[in-house]
Amino acid sequence: MSALPEDFWDTLPLGEGVRLLVRDANGLAAFDKPSGILSHPNESQDEARSLLTARYDKEAQCFNWRAADGSPRQLWLLNRLDSATSGVILTAANEKVAMAVRSHFAKKHVHKTYQALVFGKPHKNFEVWRDLLAVQKGHGQIRTATIGNIPSEAKFQLIKHTQRTFSTSLVRLEPKTGRSHQLRVQCAKRQLPIVGDQTYGDFGMNRAFTKMTRSKRLYLHSLETSFTYEFAGRQCDFKARAELPPEFTQIF
Repeated sequence: MSALPEDFWDTLPLGEGVRLLVRDANGLAAFDKPSGILSHPNESQDEARSLLTARYDKEAQCFNWRAADGSPRQLWLLNRLDSATSGVILTAANEKVAMAVRSHFAKKHVHKTYQALVFGKPHKNFEVWRDLLAVQKGHGQIRTATIGNIPSEAKFQLIKHTQRTFSTSLVRLEPKTGRSHQLRVQCAKRQLPIVGDQTYGDFGMNRAFTKMTRSKRLYLHSLETSFTYEFAGRQCDFKARAELPPEFTQIF
C-alpha cells in the first residue's frame, strides 16, 4: 500500500459544511455530512453540493481530482446517505481498503445508530421493528412501501418526548438491515413520521413545523457507525460519531 501524500487529508475538496471526523492508519475515514449535501454527484452540475466537490466515477464509486501540483488523487465512497440525512459517512483513500470494508458491509457486520425527531409519542419506549418492505428504484428515484417481501429490522428506543406546540419525540434507531428509506418508512408506518420527511411524512405537520421553526430539513441523523474489519492480516477496529445537530433538541 503506497503512502498518501502528507497533505492529502488537509487539502481534500470538501463540500460546504463537510467535516472530517476520524481516520485510521489504513486510510479509512469518516466524515460528518450536513443535511442537503449529496453523498456523491449524480451529474457534473451536482459537484458543488456533494461530499467532495470533485468528479465522481459511479462504476468505481470513487471521487477523482487533482492536487495543486497536478497529481491525481482519489477517495472511495463506502456508503451513502440520502441528501436530506446528516451524519456519519465513510470513505477510503485506498482501493484495497475500500474493497475490504465493502465486503464487510455486505456481511451485515456493521453497527449503525441513528437519531430522529418524529411527530407523535410512541406507545412503547423500546421495540424491535420487523417489516416486509418493497423497494422500487428507477429514473433516479427510490420509493419504499410497507407491503413487500424484503425483511427489514430495526431497534427503536424513545429518548425524550415533549408536548408543546407539537407532540414530538426524539428517538434512537438501530437498523439491523440497511434497506433504502427503511427507517423513514418504518417510522411512518407506526404513525411516527420523521419531521421534515417530504416523501413519507405528514405534509401538513411539516408545513406548520417549518412555519414555526423556519427549518426545512429532514430530522434524521446518522449518529454513529462502528465495526471491526480485516485488512493486511490484522483485525482493525473503527468507530465514528457525529454529534447530533443542535436543531434536533432546540424545541425541548
